[in-house]
Amino acid sequence: MPKMKSHSGAKKRFKVTGSGKIMKQQAGMRHNLEGKSSVRTRRLNQDATLSTPDAKKIKKLLGK
Repeated sequence: MPKMKSHSGAKKRFKVTGSGKIMKQQAGMRHNLEGKSSVRTRRLNQDATLSTPDAKKIKKLLGK
């Protein structure tokens, strides 16, 4: 049977930490940044962890 291919879109968007958590970039940092406060843009610029039900689906896409 051939090897399973990992999802190339998921590869670019998520990374797995050493402990196995899935990290993602938060939404809202693409445009209209002048209208957002500095506190908000700093918070949005940090990586966020995925919830466990979502992480399970993403791990399957990544082949982990």
